[in-house]
Amino acid sequence: MPEVAMLMAAGLGKRMRPLTATRPKPLVEVGGKALLDHALDRVRAAGVKRVVVNVHYLADALEAHLRRRAGDLDIVISDERDELLETGGGLAHARPLLGDAPFFVINTDNLWIDGPIDALRLLGQRWDDAAMDALLLVVPLARANCHRGRGDFHMDSAGHITRRRPGRVAPFVYTGVQLVSPRLLVDPPAGPFSTNIFWDRAIAAGRAYGVVHQGLWFDVGTPQAIPAAEAMLADG
Repeated sequence: MPEVAMLMAAGLGKRMRPLTATRPKPLVEVGGKALLDHALDRVRAAGVKRVVVNVHYLADALEAHLRRRAGDLDIVISDERDELLETGGGLAHARPLLGDAPFFVINTDNLWIDGPIDALRLLGQRWDDAAMDALLLVVPLARANCHRGRGDFHMDSAGHITRRRPGRVAPFVYTGVQLVSPRLLVDPPAGPFSTNIFWDRAIAAGRAYGVVHQGLWFDVGTPQAIPAAEAMLADG
């Protein structure tokens, strides 16, 4: 099992306004707990020892919150105050902090409930370092709670993923949780860019895979999604 995780927490939270007018999106609460704490609790339960968190918008508030969690985990800040680097640029910027072994990457605007197998442990069990540069946790579009998209990926019987074709629907949605090799981050562009650049390289090389989440997943990127997710959680 990987012992390092990166939590993506630097975004402006525009879709979550007005809740993010005075707090960063990772500190918005769902079910009485900040999204950031949901993620931290999951990685700690999976045996992660070191967590890298990138910060930009209202960074001081995030750092203050993280200091209160310092007893649980070795938490390291990847500071993007000078420039918001997007997901791929944030990973490239944090590369010196992430070590040389595969590590988890988790977006903090999603919430998942584990099924029979812990989602992070499932990723760790399925990881094949000889074959993979990226292993994405996906969920069937029909089970993507609070999500309004048309799917992200197709997946073959071996687990290789390919992109949704324009104008079509794809059967799987990316959950915002992945396990990646440092090999994925080689030769990054300068400045802000999306993780899609890294994924497209891995897909072209046949080294991008998916694994299906066995539990529940909620896209909580908007204020309207929060009560819907909370209602479903309350119903068990």
